[in-house]
Amino acid sequence: MDISVLIVEDDEHIRSTAKAFFENAGYHADACYDGEAALQMFYDRDYQLVILDIMLPFMNGLEILREIRKISDVPALFITALDDDAHQLRAFAHNADDYITKPFSMQILLTRAEAILRRSGILKEELCLGALSLFPSSYAAFYNKRDMQLTPREFEILLLLAQSNGGIISRERLLIKLWGYDFEGNERIVDSHIKNLRSKLPTDMIKTVKGIGYRLEATP
Repeated sequence: MDISVLIVEDDEHIRSTAKAFFENAGYHADACYDGEAALQMFYDRDYQLVILDIMLPFMNGLEILREIRKISDVPALFITALDDDAHQLRAFAHNADDYITKPFSMQILLTRAEAILRRSGILKEELCLGALSLFPSSYAAFYNKRDMQLTPREFEILLLLAQSNGGIISRERLLIKLWGYDFEGNERIVDSHIKNLRSKLPTDMIKTVKGIGYRLEATP
């Protein structure tokens, strides 16, 4: 997935966890902890979403967004412990797209971020890879316009593979993304789902990269 996210958060745990979570979901994610560094990174690279804390060293999140808005209308999402109306109104006055108060789950953060990306037209409702069409919002998958009848987990695996643009997805990444960091079952559960998924694809699109993971090859 060619979507880059900038995460600006001074809490190391939240920052590193959010970065890993977005990367596991197929995004490119950069992270930093202070406002000046964030602004420099924004100037140096093209981002499709900026996630900002408000209370940051050197320059707060509202100041960062004010500077960004001088040159860009990139979507912006605030994550902050400041839950009063005044700060939320100030954020939206700076043209923020959403505002989440701490504590929050990473899945909620990702879901809200993707809602913004869909509204902005950045995250497409349909993902096409050759004859394969995926619709993330409805968990529908079609091959040559025929419904593949996937289970939700099979769809999630296929979507991750499709979003990698031909890159290799490791078994560990699939486990973390789809079953969670604290999954204690047999990691071979991934192989079982891959086997079932292959049986529903009319061509051998899912390739095993021995000792590493899987990748998806497009077909006409």
